[in-house]
Amino acid sequence: MKVVLAKHAGFCMGVRRAVETTLKLVESRHAPIATFGPLIHNPQVLEMLEQKGVAVLDDLPRQAAGTVVIRAHGVPPASKEKLEQSGAAVEDATCPRVVKVQAIIDKYRRQGYTTVIVGDRDHAEVEGLMGHAGEAGVVISGMAELAELKLTPPYIVVSQTTQDEEMFQAITAAILERFPGGKVFNTICDSTHKRQDEVREMCRQVDALVVVGGRNSANTKRLAEIAQGLACPVFLVETEKELDGEQLRGYQSVGVTAGASTPAWIIRQVVETLEAI
Repeated sequence: MKVVLAKHAGFCMGVRRAVETTLKLVESRHAPIATFGPLIHNPQVLEMLEQKGVAVLDDLPRQAAGTVVIRAHGVPPASKEKLEQSGAAVEDATCPRVVKVQAIIDKYRRQGYTTVIVGDRDHAEVEGLMGHAGEAGVVISGMAELAELKLTPPYIVVSQTTQDEEMFQAITAAILERFPGGKVFNTICDSTHKRQDEVREMCRQVDALVVVGGRNSANTKRLAEIAQGLACPVFLVETEKELDGEQLRGYQSVGVTAGASTPAWIIRQVVETLEAI
């Protein structure tokens, strides 16, 4: 079997920064250390951090000690303020690309603009962005929701940083047609652009595609959805243990890509397992 590994697979800049920030805190013994919500969407990395003594806070504490790390997806401003008031040292590991979107929303909210966020309604990043948009924010997760959309100009449109490019363009075009004059900011990050384009190209060259990453990772699932939309057989796995050798043996060439929160060691194990088939 020929195995083709995508060039842009694994940790993106924002995820790597968040993980390295947390590991440095562990090494410098800033205990106790916790993250507010899962640091990233990968169960194997979270397990590794747990083994190093990093806890996960699901709720905002009234009082806290040590250091609390804000996850890569960011949090609403009110949540960050409460963390700072809890007494803990707060280390903000929000991805710089997400911070850029937050800044755009803040700027235009102060000028009286409504914010339309194209993204997954329950995703941690979108929840954080809505915290910046306030009551003047609305989330659109798919074309079907456009019929219920009501907008009064002025308004801006931004995207979750890991949104599908083609979906964002389609939704944006439909919004502008119904409500002319909006300002559109394509805030999908470069890493997401490259991964999605690479999946589309790879699906033309291989017989099947293996996507590696956490099942609760939006950008990982989106890579698989793009492949499915191109009628490319796709297998979404978290680790090499989930690979079905009997199914995969029928393909002469298999592509491998991975979500932005998938560590290199898991990708390597998947590639080695496929090469042994």
